[in-house]
Amino acid sequence: MEKELEKIRTQQKESWNLFSSGWKKWDNLTMEFMRPVGDEIIRVLHPADHQMILDVASGTGEPGLTIASMLKDGKVTLTDLSEDMLTIARENAAKKGIKNIETVVADVCELPFKDGVFDAISCRFGLMFFPDMSIAMKKMVRVLKPGGKIAVSVWNIPEKNFWITALMSAINKNMELPIPPPGSPGIFRCAGSGMIAGLFRKAGLKNITEKEVAGKLKCETADLYWSMMTEIAAPVAAALSKAGDEVKEKIKREVAEAIHHQYPTDPFFLDSSALVIYGEK
Repeated sequence: MEKELEKIRTQQKESWNLFSSGWKKWDNLTMEFMRPVGDEIIRVLHPADHQMILDVASGTGEPGLTIASMLKDGKVTLTDLSEDMLTIARENAAKKGIKNIETVVADVCELPFKDGVFDAISCRFGLMFFPDMSIAMKKMVRVLKPGGKIAVSVWNIPEKNFWITALMSAINKNMELPIPPPGSPGIFRCAGSGMIAGLFRKAGLKNITEKEVAGKLKCETADLYWSMMTEIAAPVAAALSKAGDEVKEKIKREVAEAIHHQYPTDPFFLDSSALVIYGEK
């Protein structure tokens, strides 16, 4: 079991490092898209000036950087499995003049911090990719102070996330992809109300709340959408790498048709839905 988990971690680390350049290229668009979720995480955590806050699976830096900008005497520690993503996070911090951060390359299941050192933990769209979510939750709770707060976000059900299903539906229609085992890491692994709240309870958290947050991915054209998604989404790129040119062009055409059927004019705003789950130690 441990060997299988380690294999998944290694694959994820390599994948996020590989696609970090795409995330850097599309950072403005993706961060604007995910901003409502980050804002809700910040709202429920209510960061205070002096606090020490941990941002898990930070990627290119959000919402950790925004939290850091709100603190006068506090500090945010950004962690991620990918050193290349954290390099971009540091670059983003420097551009914004944010100095009260540090970055630590770390697996969430092996957080290199003492017990009870953080006032709050944020984790935006990371939990569903962790090989073992139960262990990850226990490790995050371990480094949280008594009375500390934690807020995470996960994607809601596929039917409410056309921003990704527009593409994945066309891929699945035209290609025979292997079906991952139930519970495998993936974008919709935690979809549906109550799942993460149950995980929070098992980890000993209390005062748990869950809120749905709607979002919109703004795209100028279907071509722009295709370029962005194929440059930042590892599962999409992995699937398309096995497709011939004709199949790939057919998928691209069907994606454009699906988008324009639902959104007849450019620019368009693709719907998304996430869940923000909050708890206290």
